[in-house]
Amino acid sequence: MLEACIFATILCGFFGIILKKNLVMKIISMDVMSTGVIAYYVLIASRKGEALFTPIVSNVEDGIVSNIENGAYSDPVPQAVILTAIVIGFSIQALMLVGVMKLARDHPTLESGEIEKHNTP
Repeated sequence: MLEACIFATILCGFFGIILKKNLVMKIISMDVMSTGVIAYYVLIASRKGEALFTPIVSNVEDGIVSNIENGAYSDPVPQAVILTAIVIGFSIQALMLVGVMKLARDHPTLESGEIEKHNTP
């Protein structure tokens, strides 16, 4: 059920990018789709029914460092990838909004069809 909700979020964002004519709405739709992709990645990266530990070394005995025996460790790589994706998505969104602000100075509307009419030779 959770996967269906995540896919619905991704599809809503995708169809918003295609169908919306307002540039700000396209940016918001892209953000919705990005959030769905990140949620799906988190869903795939998680394991069901297991107690996960952080991958920290423990049990220091006689100068020998050993890990906890028979422990299921959470992988820190997906967490780092997701954090990076969130930061990159935020910066891309900010850059696109700056571009829309510059377009808004030159054109009285943010509808993509109207802007294309004024800029076609």
